[in-house]
Amino acid sequence: MSDATGGDARSPVRPALAGLVPYEPGKPVEEVQRELGLERVIKLASNEGPYGPFPEAQEAIARSTLDFNRYPDGGAWRLRTALAERHDVRFEQVTVCSGADAVVGYVCQALLDPGDEAVTAWPSFPSYVIDPLKLAASPVRVPLRADRIDVDAMLEAITPRTKLVFIAAPNNPTGTTNLRPELDAYFDRVPPHVLTVLDQAYFEYIEDPAYPEGVSEYLHAGHRVLVLRTFSKIYGLAGLRVGYGIGPDEVITAIGKVRRAFDVTSAGQEAALASLDAPEELARRRAVNREAMGLLEAALGESGYEPAGPAVANFLFVRVGDAAALDQALLRRGVIVRPLGSFGAPDALRITAGTPEEIGLLREALRAAVAISA
Repeated sequence: MSDATGGDARSPVRPALAGLVPYEPGKPVEEVQRELGLERVIKLASNEGPYGPFPEAQEAIARSTLDFNRYPDGGAWRLRTALAERHDVRFEQVTVCSGADAVVGYVCQALLDPGDEAVTAWPSFPSYVIDPLKLAASPVRVPLRADRIDVDAMLEAITPRTKLVFIAAPNNPTGTTNLRPELDAYFDRVPPHVLTVLDQAYFEYIEDPAYPEGVSEYLHAGHRVLVLRTFSKIYGLAGLRVGYGIGPDEVITAIGKVRRAFDVTSAGQEAALASLDAPEELARRRAVNREAMGLLEAALGESGYEPAGPAVANFLFVRVGDAAALDQALLRRGVIVRPLGSFGAPDALRITAGTPEEIGLLREALRAAVAISA
């Protein structure tokens, strides 16, 4: 039996999911090697840090394996306590989840009813659109201006139905960010019925003194904001999925009601705790990333491409025209990058700053692909 739209009227699947396109992760290295018969493949697609866990974290992971027969601490008590002390907030203002992306999903579950609105810049991180759609809420996409989030336009898009505004600083996929003057002006004007999710997943990479610290400058000042951070990037723990949010008590309590029990593994919690006590390694990786970003920009420039900027994290966004064709040309040469159709930029690629050797291989692949195209 079919309904008027041609679907199965007996289907138990919620109508809100009918047109939803799920997030598509990049291809794994092993699959590309198998499909194309390549011996060497490098992945510059997922904004991962190119280096593994900190040495202190590796030791903590090894110790944690002895207790893998036990469930992890469902409340992440030690990690939440450490994060609360570090950010000078109360324990009740911290949530730890399976990646910052999980916090995005949980805050949508906690706040959005069908018909509510969530405002996001676009192109931006797809979860800001996908997670509201899962709940039959309405994502409102606000176009970027010169590859940067237009905070004035974001404010103009807010209506009485708006519950959430997502601001990625820096923005993924463009790598650009709004600095203190713009964000100060935004928080001065945003209506009180809105919760702003300030996603600072790449916070540790940024050295610009005009870049604000969201917790101390906005949450402590009394603004209604949920600040996101992650251990997936510079800390090298993407495979363990540990992220956190710091915000108002009522929001953190609501997230706790929808969050899965035992959401973060024991190894993830221990590795994150150990990483907090390694400031020298953090500084070293920040410096190494700065050099890698310069190499990556130069490699793109040599092939005639100009990335968006200034880019402040560990990846570049570049409009290349036929992004699908260039993506496939690089893939055939063993380089995985990220085409951005699902992010709202079908003419662009996002490329992560890997190791100097990996960027050298990308440079060679770009030269070959451009030469063949010409």
